[in-house]
Amino acid sequence: MKITEADYSGLLPVDSYGPGFFRVGGKIYTGPLLVFGSDVASWRDFDDLAAFEPLRGNVDVLFVGMGAEVAFAPKTFIDAMQALDVMAEPMATPAAARSYNVLLSEGRRVAAALLPMPGTPPEGAR
Repeated sequence: MKITEADYSGLLPVDSYGPGFFRVGGKIYTGPLLVFGSDVASWRDFDDLAAFEPLRGNVDVLFVGMGAEVAFAPKTFIDAMQALDVMAEPMATPAAARSYNVLLSEGRRVAAALLPMPGTPPEGAR
């Protein structure tokens, strides 16, 4: 079987994640993270809607990583994403990171809003 390495064409995939942190483009981030295209931004919580404004017209699907388990995103957040013409898909953070990477490698207009996995980040990630 021929294995082809994913081509992200200069865009940023989620390299890895762990308790309380994410590695994107070789850099470590802690806390909730928004990744789209070549941009990485932090966001506080689901009321921090201004952080998502740059998605308008640039992203079709937002994978929302809800942590270790699948959970519903608040209706106000889903409604706000619909107002931006972005379809929000809540799922567990591991599934959201994988889905984002796969569709990103296909050239799709996607973003990921990721809540970190539970636990304390390792010493080097703080």
